Amino acid sequence: MTFSIVGYDPTTGDLGVAVASKFLAVGSVVSWAQAEAGAIATQSYANMSFGPEGLALLAQGNSAQATLDQLLAADAGREQRQVGVVDAQGNAATWTGSACHGWAGGRTGAGYAAQGNILTGADVVEAMSTAFEQSHGELAERLLAALLAGDQAGGDQRGRQSAALYVARKGGAYGGVLDRYIDLRVDDHQNPVPELGRLLGLHRFYLTPPKPDDLLPIDTALALEIQTMLQQFGYYQGALSGTYDAATHAALQAYGGVENLEERLVSATHIDRQVLNYLRNNFVR
Repeated sequence: MTFSIVGYDPTTGDLGVAVASKFLAVGSVVSWAQAEAGAIATQSYANMSFGPEGLALLAQGNSAQATLDQLLAADAGREQRQVGVVDAQGNAATWTGSACHGWAGGRTGAGYAAQGNILTGADVVEAMSTAFEQSHGELAERLLAALLAGDQAGGDQRGRQSAALYVARKGGAYGGVLDRYIDLRVDDHQNPVPELGRLLGLHRFYLTPPKPDDLLPIDTALALEIQTMLQQFGYYQGALSGTYDAATHAALQAYGGVENLEERLVSATHIDRQVLNYLRNNFVR
């Protein structure tokens, strides 16, 4: 009742799952990932215990295939199950039981496993695989590209309802204390996969630090503009001096805290280009 892809990025070590289905809140069932261990998609009459038990096996150093073999060996309902697994070395494995509803099947490649059941056809999995192999950027964007390709190829033959994206990165969570780097869900929507893409864009803005190239030095003209905007927003009460002093910096930090921009306010001498655009878009001229 679902199509999914699990993937690994050898550059960052990211491990993740992207999934879509005509099923309410599919991400709450299918998606499992742990930094430095692996990622698992469990679907088709999903045995949710495959998630925590499989991650524990992967964390012990078992390969994707060995983990999958152990999970299936202990499950009397294995012929109804569909599972994708990738480990922290990029090895991948997929399983489609003989009792899964057609079309059902999967494919593995370097660093990923794609699979689905009750699909419009085999071209859904092929489209996902091709998109992942040919895409670039971070794992989240590559997984989303694969999911979009599967959706556009037909996806779940019953229709659309939900989608999810989960990526684990060591210390990648908000605040840097957990590995839940990206955890986005569209639980009930007429067009969930594109909506998931919109949410990823928002995540990149609000919860991803700026790239060095996006940091602009705050000169006199820019400092004056920032003071003017923050004064209108009620955060700066000082003189419009064009000097980026401690009071101006504190006002920007206070504004950013209210607007959830703190992940992008990383410098006392520079401003993120996207934060500047956000200020300008909210400024009433």
